[in-house]
Amino acid sequence: MLDRVQVVIVAFNGVQSLDVTGPAEVFSAAGNDVSVVTSDGAPIRTSSGLHLLPDADLAHAPAPIDTLVVAGGDGTPAAIDDRALIDWLRATAPRCRRVTSVCSGAFLLAEAGLLDGRRATTHWSVCDVLARRYPAVTVDPDPIYVRDGDVWTSAGVTAGMDLALALVEDDLGRDEALRIARRFVLFLRRPGNQSQFSAQLSAQAAGRDGLREVQRWIAEHPEEDLSVEALASRADMSPRHFARCFTGEVGTTPARYVERVRLENARRLLEETDEGVEAVARACGFGTAETMRRAFLRTLRLSPAEYRARFRTAAV
Repeated sequence: MLDRVQVVIVAFNGVQSLDVTGPAEVFSAAGNDVSVVTSDGAPIRTSSGLHLLPDADLAHAPAPIDTLVVAGGDGTPAAIDDRALIDWLRATAPRCRRVTSVCSGAFLLAEAGLLDGRRATTHWSVCDVLARRYPAVTVDPDPIYVRDGDVWTSAGVTAGMDLALALVEDDLGRDEALRIARRFVLFLRRPGNQSQFSAQLSAQAAGRDGLREVQRWIAEHPEEDLSVEALASRADMSPRHFARCFTGEVGTTPARYVERVRLENARRLLEETDEGVEAVARACGFGTAETMRRAFLRTLRLSPAEYRARFRTAAV
């Protein structure tokens, strides 16, 4: 178990309040010292109108910093232009055990050059902007959080709490993370590879009961025959009518939806189990390792073996 450590959260005018308070509550519950700092130490107004009183300005930030968290929010564009803040991040990050961002806080890390050559994520709505503005960063719009070495980035708002819980589990173990998750009525740990647009989560999109039931079946039985004909039969519809209705209500074709569900399951198994690639492919309905490999390359630009090597969890 680690000793009590210092967590510093960087905030600014227009910050998303939950980007600050969510991780702060989780880290504090784990027994860490948490401080909020801003460029000048003056009170700030969050995007919702809530006013926050920081603990210090950048020059008087607590040290040494174990975990540096950079929040995001509507004020990110102005914060990017704060050269004192960016210079401080660039100089301070190498002295921290790890550096993290919540939501559009990834833009500040990227502006400081801290994401160059790394894989990162941010809120789905600005992933393309991050990729265009910082071509040295490999932006993955899918996961709710990404770890690349000692740098962690997360998607929007509540994903910051998922990230903080994952960091607590990494430091103090599953039991401590579970205690905190129960306290805040949270999932113990939504896997980092869970999509911001998880196929399972989008089950609400279908308006018809029959289609929602099919979506549930797909999520629970990825290894089954999930052809249009089989799914249409389950929905008591003709294949043509089923495909048209499914695409119209869910926003993607049945085949693409099925592949996404299978890919999510495969990513989880590769991260969290010792199952071989062939066994994972069979368990997730890909049939063969080669079919799964093509799906991974098409979607993630990584083979299953490369994905496991980079993102396998420490517990495994």
